Amino acid sequence: MKAVMYRSTGDPSVLELVDMDVRDPGPGEVRVRVVVSGVNPTDWKSRRGANPGEALPFAEVVPNQDGAGIVDAVGAGVDRFRAGERVWLALAAYQLAGGGTAQEFVVLPVERVFALPACVGFDVGASLGVPAITAHRALTVAEGGPSRLFPGALAGKMVLVAGGAGAVGHAAIQLAAWAGAVVITTISSPAKGALVRAAGAHHVINYKELDPAGLIRSIAPDGVDLVVEVAPAQNAGLNLAVIRNGGCVAVYANNGGDRMELDVRSHFSLNVRYQFVLLYTVGMEAVHAAAEDINAALAVDALPVGEQAGLPLHRFDLIDTAAAHAAVEESIVGKVLIDVARI
Repeated sequence: MKAVMYRSTGDPSVLELVDMDVRDPGPGEVRVRVVVSGVNPTDWKSRRGANPGEALPFAEVVPNQDGAGIVDAVGAGVDRFRAGERVWLALAAYQLAGGGTAQEFVVLPVERVFALPACVGFDVGASLGVPAITAHRALTVAEGGPSRLFPGALAGKMVLVAGGAGAVGHAAIQLAAWAGAVVITTISSPAKGALVRAAGAHHVINYKELDPAGLIRSIAPDGVDLVVEVAPAQNAGLNLAVIRNGGCVAVYANNGGDRMELDVRSHFSLNVRYQFVLLYTVGMEAVHAAAEDINAALAVDALPVGEQAGLPLHRFDLIDTAAAHAAVEESIVGKVLIDVARI
């Protein structure tokens, strides 16, 4: 089979298209014919590493955490899936040398494989994983808030999604709106404003114009209940200005800097909670809870992708995986997908 792999950290040029043997699934494993592979910032960051050329945990690594495809075979003890069923994948490359979805067939532990509803396309399936599970976790960590999402779970809540035009922001808007929240989002351009409106945001604020804190307060006079935060260093002041007493800031990325400064006394007085979110170490119980809720949202078409849904798609072939990684690394707006198999 064809696969993309790398043997050392570095820029996209370290990615190679190679021929590899197709492995049989062992006990508790599922082999999936990958149709579409999704690329996330975490994929290029893992490939680049802290320093070019640094040692990898494995001699060869197949990249990309997310994807969607068709079950090809199952190992002993697997009764959740049968050959021919459609699935989406999450955490595929995590701590596995050959687990990434940038290959024609992938063998994964069954716990990283999830049923893809019949009404949902492979593009949507490959766009879930990191973005949707991260968004779900961010929306379910607030004190007094729901631990699961369903219609009405966030009714009466004011949710601020920072940088809503990104993949996680897009999923957070969709899931929050599906769960009944009033969704406010900040963006940096009219073009991104059009995207987040298409995703379902109720209020859109260009943070480069006018007074974002004042505008948010005009929508949420008592403050927002929850902030889904992509750039905590840049947005700490804004978050303090708009958070309600007992509100939560759920941080899932460090765009804009690795360090932030907080006014301790002001946060004391508002009983603000900062909750950091990392998909890889959150635990499989949380991942599976998120996947169940995501599939419930998928069943009613609450998580569409494509420009008409606020998340433009950028397609590459498997041979062009390096270009796909470069596009994400250069912060292209939208979702980068790799067509692995033609269906």
